[in-house]
Amino acid sequence: MTGAGYDQDAPARILVVDDTEASRYITGGWLRRNGHEVIEADTGAGALASVRSTPVDLVILDVNLPDMSGFEVCEAIKSDPATAALPVVHVSASMIEASDRAAGLTRGADAYLSEPVDPGELLATVKAALRYYRARAAAERLAARLSRLTAVNLGINAARTFPALVTAAAQGAAAVLDCAATVLVRLRDGGEMWGSTEGTAEPVVLSTTHPLRDLADEALPEDTTSALRTLPDGRTCVVLARIRSDHPVTCVALPASAVVAQEDRDLLVQIGLTTAVAAEGLRAFTDEHDIALALQRSLLPSRLPHRSGIRMAARYVPASTVAQVGGDFYEVTELGDQILVAIGDVTGHSIEAATIMGEVRHALRAYAIEGHPPALIVDRLNAMLRRFHPEGLTTLCVMLLDPLAGKASIANAGHIPPLVIDADGARYLRLPGALLGVRTPRPPATEIDFPAGTTIVLMTDGLIERRTAALDADMEHLRASMRADEDPESTCERLLGTYGRNKDDDIALLVLRRD
Repeated sequence: MTGAGYDQDAPARILVVDDTEASRYITGGWLRRNGHEVIEADTGAGALASVRSTPVDLVILDVNLPDMSGFEVCEAIKSDPATAALPVVHVSASMIEASDRAAGLTRGADAYLSEPVDPGELLATVKAALRYYRARAAAERLAARLSRLTAVNLGINAARTFPALVTAAAQGAAAVLDCAATVLVRLRDGGEMWGSTEGTAEPVVLSTTHPLRDLADEALPEDTTSALRTLPDGRTCVVLARIRSDHPVTCVALPASAVVAQEDRDLLVQIGLTTAVAAEGLRAFTDEHDIALALQRSLLPSRLPHRSGIRMAARYVPASTVAQVGGDFYEVTELGDQILVAIGDVTGHSIEAATIMGEVRHALRAYAIEGHPPALIVDRLNAMLRRFHPEGLTTLCVMLLDPLAGKASIANAGHIPPLVIDADGARYLRLPGALLGVRTPRPPATEIDFPAGTTIVLMTDGLIERRTAALDADMEHLRASMRADEDPESTCERLLGTYGRNKDDDIALLVLRRD
């Protein structure tokens, strides 16, 4: 429909269909004097061609046409989804019986007038039909917009990064209001992220500055959470939104031509407020994530020991999708001529998991300093957990290296086994043992050789485990990728780059190589 949208009585484009030129002239004159635009057709085929090629708001249709009846033309218009909502008013000088009017209305017409038609009656009928269909079209348009707004709100609130948030907000504003859109979100460190798109199907361009930059600094009244403003040039309409008066302002800008009615303004304000809420959530998440990461790192070794003949590298990578501290840890401690190496994972992501992890790590070091071998360390840690943290199930692998003798003693408690790489290839050690926190007999430690040129890789399951694949398959894929001549730092970087991106679990990785 081509009517002026929100004004139900605005002038319309009307198609007058009559094979008599004088009738078309008279009817067209009445309509034009009331501000309507008139186009004409003298056959049914011409009428159908016009409504399919030219946007029309209403059809005044003679019943008697030379090529087909007006009833057939009306049925064709109403059966086509592209024109089904087009109002049709029948006019007839010969078919004026009640049965004729009933047939016309039954076959799809919105009104039926008999000639001679009174000008006032014709104009009133046209106005009534236009009002009804324009109100219906406006309601359908609003329903479609609200449906899009719901999807946009979900997309905005699902964003987990600032670029994703700005992109979702810009695309959403463009989709709901069918126009170009620009969005500003303030970052936690005071920086800015702008996103602009030229329309619904166009990409969003991200930047750190924008010509609207000065507007973003404009202050809102203290008790105001949102404000809608039009720039002095009259071409841009902007909503400024925030959660509280002391919080940063979020900005969503659209062409002023797209924000005409109150409905448009309400939709724009809703998008602005949703974006502001999501931005505040991301800023809070970033703060929480940084605090959690600082706490987690404080519970890990500050540095690795330097020992001639042994090269080591370690990495800890927090989960990318959670802010809570996790239970992954590693330990490397010198014990005279020997080196204690351990890696483990307390189930869950919470303060409790981090607390248990800290206790396990400190108890591990205490038992090691007392001179206990790996198997006894595991046994004592198991007793400690069962006594004080019965819900704190933990996997652990403890290894005591003797670099001078080229030997290693390993005790495993349900953890991913060490991966050994040497001239013969790469293989996982088969180490029995249930995870800590379970009452069960535990096997003795496994003794292995650790000759020069051998690399041992210890990892937590966050490195390779995926919810969509079997762990065994991922472990085999990693094993096949290992190289005997790779140094520990390069191994860590390669494994994290290949397997450790965008994981929802923490990753601890420890690589040792005997030269």
